[in-house]
Amino acid sequence: MAFDSLTEKLQNIFKNLRSRGRLTEDDVKEAMKEIKRALLAADVNFRVVKDFVRNVQERAIGQDVMNGLNPGQMVIKIVNEELVKLMGSETTEIELQPGSAVTVIMMAGLQGAGKTTTAAKLAGKFKLKGRKPLLAACDVYRPAAVKQLQINAEKQGVEVFSMGEHHPPENIAKAALEHAQKNGNRIVILDTAGRLHIDEDMMAELQKIKETVTVHQTILVIDAMTGQDAVNVASEFNEKIGIDGVIVTKLDGDTRGGAALSVKAVTGKPILYVGMGEKLSELEQFYPERMASRILGMGDVLTLIEKAEAEIDDEKARQISQKLKKAQFDYEDFLESTQQMKKMGGLSSIMSMLPGMGGFGRKGLQIGDEQTEQAEKNMAKMEAMIYSMTLEERRSPDLLNPSRKHRIASGAGVDISDVNRMVKQFEGMRKMMKTVGKGGKKGKFKLPF
Repeated sequence: MAFDSLTEKLQNIFKNLRSRGRLTEDDVKEAMKEIKRALLAADVNFRVVKDFVRNVQERAIGQDVMNGLNPGQMVIKIVNEELVKLMGSETTEIELQPGSAVTVIMMAGLQGAGKTTTAAKLAGKFKLKGRKPLLAACDVYRPAAVKQLQINAEKQGVEVFSMGEHHPPENIAKAALEHAQKNGNRIVILDTAGRLHIDEDMMAELQKIKETVTVHQTILVIDAMTGQDAVNVASEFNEKIGIDGVIVTKLDGDTRGGAALSVKAVTGKPILYVGMGEKLSELEQFYPERMASRILGMGDVLTLIEKAEAEIDDEKARQISQKLKKAQFDYEDFLESTQQMKKMGGLSSIMSMLPGMGGFGRKGLQIGDEQTEQAEKNMAKMEAMIYSMTLEERRSPDLLNPSRKHRIASGAGVDISDVNRMVKQFEGMRKMMKTVGKGGKKGKFKLPF
């Protein structure tokens, strides 16, 4: 995740605080200096950092903290509370018009921030909630922008309104609204054009759209990868056209993530969603308290549960669970399990949300980059070997004699020793599950990846 480096630094600072037992005022001030450096390194706005550190320090050197039984833990609690406050305290929903009135949402932002993809992701969110959104293709400049929106909308099962590339965006917005009113679409999402940088033409175009149709929500899409520039962009958009909320994209990437910590404090506008991947399902509601928990390495179990509920097929999961208990788990089931895991973002994404595993994600801070990457590679290699099996072999692991193993190794492009190792580990896992199913001792076994 974007905050992996910040998480590691904060955990080291907190570890030092906890080890001291009683704290002096100087201990707290030194910790605050380190936290300040960590936040600045994460590209958090300087003024935001200054205010944040001052607020934490004022609370942390109070009598209740310094004289408490565990002042180190209290300082961590204060940092967590101030982080939540910094990012907005409460989760903010997109406000929709009451009854049968149509809500018009205008997406704005610079080119490359992921605006078109995010518009489709947002439409998918509304559809899952039982709404009937309409995407309006108002970007008439970028080559293939309309086509991109149509492709993503089709994947989401959402309708697109387009008039091609030869009509003014404000006319397209007006016609889209009329279409929505006639066809029962209660939400219209306008995908507008971006520029490589803010210019007067772009702002004038957005303003013209607002003058032509009533825009109820103007949502700015910013790229977390651009760091401090993202906050500057948010400020300028808010000043010139007015925004109601922000969606931060690419927060799953190798970025410092300071924009997510700065934008609310600088603009006063809430973060509504965060983009956590390229898949159309990877748009997460922004919960300040959950994000603070992730940043501090405390995990995010609630989001993990929600992902599981949204992505995992309950019936398939139940069937696999029953097979595990009866030691009937086969290679076909293993493939199904890995596919379910991928839908949730993969092994590293899942581990990063577990308490005590903060920083395990893309950076692999607790277990190490190499181990994290190796686990993913081993899983991919095992999938390749299973795909090289016949359906009969996948469902009946006992059929794998030496000649079949050689054919599988050749088909997967691996050494025969890799196949033998996988088979041995898989058999060990099945034996262990059989023991557990009979109520025996659980023991230990190593997963095949």
